[in-house]
Amino acid sequence: MEKITLNANVRTNLSKSARNELRKSGDVPGVFYSKHEAPVALSVSEKKLKPLVFTAETHLIGLNIDGTEHDCVIKDVQFDPVSDRIIHVDLLGLTKGEKFQLEVPIQFIGNAAGIKEGGILQHVLHKLQIECLPSDIPQHLEVEITNLRIGDAIHVGDLKYDNITILNPEDAVVVAVTHPKAEKETVEGEAEETAEPEVIGKGKAEEEEE
Repeated sequence: MEKITLNANVRTNLSKSARNELRKSGDVPGVFYSKHEAPVALSVSEKKLKPLVFTAETHLIGLNIDGTEHDCVIKDVQFDPVSDRIIHVDLLGLTKGEKFQLEVPIQFIGNAAGIKEGGILQHVLHKLQIECLPSDIPQHLEVEITNLRIGDAIHVGDLKYDNITILNPEDAVVVAVTHPKAEKETVEGEAEETAEPEVIGKGKAEEEEE
C-alpha cells in the first residue's frame, strides 16, 4: 500500500477557543496516539485531510510531527452536524509486527444475477472491522456478487482473506438480493407504524474541554 505523507503541528493551547481558531484558519485539531507513546495533541490541514477521509479506500499515513515520521491510520473522524466539515480527527500509530484493528471499506465486484430477475440488491454493510498487521492493510476488501440470485445473501462467515481476521459476527449479512414484493411489504409496513419522533444524538464530545 502506498504511504501518504501528512504534516502535523503540535498543539499546546488545548482550549475550545483555540480549537475554533484552528478551524477558522483551515486546520483540523486532532490527537495522535499509539500503544507505546503518549498521546500528542496536533493539528493538520483540512485541505490535506479531506482526500484521506472522503474516500472509499483505506490509506497508510506517514504523519510528520516535528520532523519525525510516524506510520498511522485514521481511527475516528468527527463532523460538524450542520456543515459536515471535519472538526476533529484521531490518528492511530502503528507498530511494525503488531496487529491492530481498523475498519476497511467493501468494494462489490460484478453485477448480481438476481437483479436481471427483478430482484433488489441490498448493501447491508459498507465496511468491515478487521485485525491485521500494518504490512497487510488492504485499501478495500472485494466481495464478488455476480452469482447472487433472488433470495441469496453473503454473510461475513462466507468471506475469507489472506492475513486478515474479520471481527464482525459471522452471521451478519453483508449483501443480499431480495424479492421486490418483500421489499414493498417492508416499506408499507413501516409506513403504517406510528411512533414518537426519534431523537438523534450529536455524537461524542471532543476529547478536550477547558
